[in-house]
Amino acid sequence: MNKSLVQEHFGKTAASYLTSTPHALGKSLQRLVDLTQPQKSWRALDVATGGGHVAYTFAPHVERMWATDITQEMLDQVKAESAKRGLDNVRVTYAKAEALPFEDATFDLVTCRIAPHHFDSIAEFLGEVHRVLKPNGLCAIVDNVVPEGAVGDFVNAFERFRDPSHLRAWPMQEWRDAFKAAGFAVSHEEQLYKIMEFKSWAARHDKDMQGFLRAMLKLSMPDVQTVMEPKNVDGADLTFRLCEGLFIAKRA
Repeated sequence: MNKSLVQEHFGKTAASYLTSTPHALGKSLQRLVDLTQPQKSWRALDVATGGGHVAYTFAPHVERMWATDITQEMLDQVKAESAKRGLDNVRVTYAKAEALPFEDATFDLVTCRIAPHHFDSIAEFLGEVHRVLKPNGLCAIVDNVVPEGAVGDFVNAFERFRDPSHLRAWPMQEWRDAFKAAGFAVSHEEQLYKIMEFKSWAARHDKDMQGFLRAMLKLSMPDVQTVMEPKNVDGADLTFRLCEGLFIAKRA
C-alpha cells in the first residue's frame, strides 16, 4: 500500500516531533488539562497523537489513555517513550481520524491537538469523535486557526508551501459551525498565539525554498503583517506568529 502524503511526511520527521517546541511545550498543552479536569476513572483517546505529548500529559490523570495515528513511526515512538516514562496505561493503535476503530460510547474524553488541518475531512472526524464519546463526554481540540478571508488564505498558502500535507486551517467560526453540526455544545473557546522560529520551521527545505518563504513574509500585504508579525525578516533569527484555537465541547 502506498503511503499517503501525510504518512510520508510524518514518517520522515517523527523523531523531530518529540522535541518540537510548539508541540512539546506549547501553552495549549497544559491548558487542555486545566479546562477538562480529567478524572482517574476516565478512559481517554488522543487522535493523531503525533509525538504523543497529549497522551503523556493526560496519562497520569486517567485510567486508560489510547493514542492513535496513521503513521507507524509515530506510534512506535509513542510506545517507546511511554514505556521510558513509566506510563503503563498508554495504548497505541493505527487509526485514521475519520474512521476510529472503537465501539460507540467508549470514551469520557477525546483530544486532538495541532492536527486537524492535515485531515481529509474535519466534519467526518468530529462525527467519529461524537460516536465514540459517552453521553456528556468531552471533546478537547486545539488546532491552528486563521482569520476569515484573504489573510487566512495567505496563511494557509504559506503553511502549505512549507508542508504540502497541510490542507487547510479553519477560521474560528467554521469550527463553531462544525461542532454544532456534529452534535456538540461548545462550553469554552479561546485563541493562543505562538511565536515560530523561521530557521527551525523551514529547516527541511533548501536555501531556494527558504528564500521564497522568507520573501512571502517580507513582501506580504499589511493585513498579513499585522496578523503574522514577522520580525527581523532579513536576519538569521526571523520569527513570525501563528494562532491556535482551543475548544472544549460536550457531547449531547
